[in-house]
Amino acid sequence: MAKPQVVFLDAYAPEVRSVIQAEAPDDVTLVMATSNDPAERATLAGDADFFVGGINPITAALINAAPRLRLIHKWGIGVDKIDLEAARRRGIPVAITAGANAVPVAEHTLLLMLATLRQLPYRQSQLRAGKWEQARAEVRAQCFGLRGKTVGIVGMGAIGREVAKRVRAFDVTIRYYDVRRLAADEEQALGVVYSELDDLLPMADVITLHVPLLDSTRQLLSRERIARLKPTAIVINAGRGEVVDEAALAEALRERRILGAGLDVFSQEPPPFDHPLLATNVPGLILTPHQAGSVFDNVANVSRHVFGNVRRVLNGEPLPPRDLVIHGKL
Repeated sequence: MAKPQVVFLDAYAPEVRSVIQAEAPDDVTLVMATSNDPAERATLAGDADFFVGGINPITAALINAAPRLRLIHKWGIGVDKIDLEAARRRGIPVAITAGANAVPVAEHTLLLMLATLRQLPYRQSQLRAGKWEQARAEVRAQCFGLRGKTVGIVGMGAIGREVAKRVRAFDVTIRYYDVRRLAADEEQALGVVYSELDDLLPMADVITLHVPLLDSTRQLLSRERIARLKPTAIVINAGRGEVVDEAALAEALRERRILGAGLDVFSQEPPPFDHPLLATNVPGLILTPHQAGSVFDNVANVSRHVFGNVRRVLNGEPLPPRDLVIHGKL
């Protein structure tokens, strides 16, 4: 009898592939895409019992091309690139690696905060261009520290909580908004204070976004809400690009109505060359290529999480509730 096939639908570097292969159970066949070519992915789908995907869309066509499919697993947490309705129609469960990327994303969020406040890439470019004296003359008036600031965390899930734990070390005031307010003892343990979103925006020096992409969160940071930010505020987004009105944010940066932004995600990835943020050249803007959760030393951790759920399905065991997005027919 053939072993069940676990098909990874994203292409990874050889070093990453080796770690994933080392974590794979012996009683499954691991199949990994070698490119992000849709044709290759469609070919691999046909014999799959399990899909694992992160960056590339898992479309209805891919789902319907896999007659033996038993589970769709996200490498990460955001399921906006998975056709959930197609999975639901087929009765196929969908799972995430809840919490597995939380620490790397939180670390990158802190990196973006500090680098944006200090205008790090811009100052490095001045140095490399031989503008040492100009840079030294500007930085004291144009760069800022984190100590004493009010940090507003929008979304207090696993990532938001890890951000709160880390940013406390900088002696800041932490306020947060989430559709589900934490219990009083959780707020006390994290050192956070709840505020409604529209109350939080004008008081925060840093707004950092950690909400999933849902109909209710699309352009959550709208043009109107960006206008509520103080002129010394910065926006950090390591969640989903679509939760921000990117054109309005670019406009606010160009017109110096906010101090800066550190963005790891975009509504279209990769962003087109004429994207308003790529066309915005200001010292306080930092852009990274959706890398917040991608660190080599977390690959084994996420792999074990995924393969643990594969093992549960093969054994007829329930998946952890916090991982389960769609129940399907296990």
